[in-house]
Amino acid sequence: MAEHRFHTPGPIVLQVGIPTGDVTVETVDGDEAIVVVDGDDRLVEQTEVALEGDRLVVSFRGRKPFGIAIGDFSIGGRRVRVRASVPHESTVRFATASGDLNVDGRLGALEVKTASGDVRVRGEIAREATVKTVSGDVRLDRVGGNVKAQTVSGDLTVGWVGGAVATRSVSGDVRFESVREGNASFTSVSGDVEIGIAAGSFVDVDAGSVSGDLSSEVPLASLPGDDGVDDGPTVVLRGKTVSGDVKVFRAT
Repeated sequence: MAEHRFHTPGPIVLQVGIPTGDVTVETVDGDEAIVVVDGDDRLVEQTEVALEGDRLVVSFRGRKPFGIAIGDFSIGGRRVRVRASVPHESTVRFATASGDLNVDGRLGALEVKTASGDVRVRGEIAREATVKTVSGDVRLDRVGGNVKAQTVSGDLTVGWVGGAVATRSVSGDVRFESVREGNASFTSVSGDVEIGIAAGSFVDVDAGSVSGDLSSEVPLASLPGDDGVDDGPTVVLRGKTVSGDVKVFRAT
């Protein structure tokens, strides 16, 4: 095991690039960032941790990429685990071929590229979240800004979104539990799409499905002026699915 400590008086960018492994991040009060790398001794030695300006970089520096030796790791039970503690409002950038990411706390922004890895963020992302995954599920509790996601063979679930939404999915379901305003665009193949419209928000819908159903609990042309209400945010919903249903519902 190797532990690294750095003086970080404000939010930083935590950049993790490891081909395989488990990454756990928590955000905390204080002016220190801590990264602990654990697991197989050889992998720990080949994982470099360095503070470069406001970027805390965790990367694999071995002579062979993990991908060549993944078979050995599986047979021998070899795996690397990264645990990081960083100031609140920090940004996380995570890239992996086969690794999981779990975050607890308050992030500034999130950027993820994974294959065969799950992503879970418990807490709030203040600004934007950008996610690209293959064979992995993604769950984000709250995003204050925009969400942009591309998923293949995995489900995407987002609790509350304060900005715009743009998703492309294949063989996976997409669910936004509450969208407040802005453009919400989607394309989906072999997966259902569910969009929750926040209480007090209007909706303008132009969506359809090939080999699927479209249903809505909210009037599809619910705009300011309806029901005697003259003001409020509007969600502009545009998209289509192939072999998947589209459901629009009123968020609680």
